[in-house]
Amino acid sequence: MALFKKDRFVADDWRQLHEGESAPAAGHVIFTLDWWNQERDAFAGSNAPLGLRLEPDANLDEIKQDISRFSLIVIAFPKFGDGRGFSLAHLLRTRYGFRGEIRAAGDVLFDQLQAMQRCGVDAFEINDAATLRALEAGKRPATTHAYQPGLSTEAKET
Repeated sequence: MALFKKDRFVADDWRQLHEGESAPAAGHVIFTLDWWNQERDAFAGSNAPLGLRLEPDANLDEIKQDISRFSLIVIAFPKFGDGRGFSLAHLLRTRYGFRGEIRAAGDVLFDQLQAMQRCGVDAFEINDAATLRALEAGKRPATTHAYQPGLSTEAKET
């Protein structure tokens, strides 16, 4: 998996915590929502950077009181045609005021990158070979006009 952020590939400082694994006292760790709901009290008063992984069916109201505790929220995109992650990203930025990193993970394809950015995603876990090749070759998705408002200012809105 390659992490694409700020128009380049970067090292990933975060680690996904797996089922049954104990959380380290420090470090950049990504929790699942179920794990967080069970263990959130263990991090009361902690200043450690915390990450959260959300599946597309996540109810954001479950985490609204904790949003400010996260530096990173990873949104799973299990299938190319599943657009629920776009809505989660947009809601995190607009309704819930999340200002940390939103990362798309899973079936993230070249054609979706710009739309994901317009919804508030600012980092991408790239697994798709064709998308990797395109980005490594310097290609970037480009739409010059958008007919709907978005959170990104890359395309001129008409």
